[in-house]
Amino acid sequence: MKTAVVTGANRGIGLELAKQLLESGYKVHATYRNDSGGLSEIDSELLSIHQLDVRDLNAVSGLSDSIDESIDLLVNNAGIADGRWQSISEIDMEHALEVLHVNSVSPVLVTQQMLGKLSSDSVIVMMSSLMGSISDCRSGRSYAYRASKTALNMFSMAMKNELDALGISLLIMHPGWVETDMGGPNAPLSTKESVNGIMQRIHEQDLALSGRYVEFDGTPIEW
Repeated sequence: MKTAVVTGANRGIGLELAKQLLESGYKVHATYRNDSGGLSEIDSELLSIHQLDVRDLNAVSGLSDSIDESIDLLVNNAGIADGRWQSISEIDMEHALEVLHVNSVSPVLVTQQMLGKLSSDSVIVMMSSLMGSISDCRSGRSYAYRASKTALNMFSMAMKNELDALGISLLIMHPGWVETDMGGPNAPLSTKESVNGIMQRIHEQDLALSGRYVEFDGTPIEW
């Protein structure tokens, strides 16, 4: 039986990922920050629910220590939005730093603390965004969110060679514009449609594909 860890799994994409991984026979360790949300409604002996602030080193280390089995899949999904600021003058610097902490640094912290538990053929998914693409930044705005995902992409690629040597494959994923609390009601994709694609990308992922930056349907994204 394979084991997965999914952060930010109480709603939206993370929750649907937890559900589909359980349906695929994974044992799932799912985390939430404040409210377990939809996780509390899942009835499965294969699901373990953990309260976790991904910014907290001691909490992340404690979670890693509590997992007895090897981890085959780590999905760094937890993230927050910025204020969708429309101009430079609107940027809230304190909140911008918080976005960078949660979206960019915390996935590295989680990966660092879980590294000793990852199996030699495991997969790490970094939930990035098309908004992290410098090539695609035509409209600006959403300053901190864009910067946080670009930084996450660079952190990921900087880790790639080290992870390759350990046999660990890295997948940098854009889930699409999805109808979630963050994506809003006008998004064209349901969480199920997005996660169906993400699951396909996970299943096909191997070391030869490590470091790819793709949409949920497998379309490559320019950096």
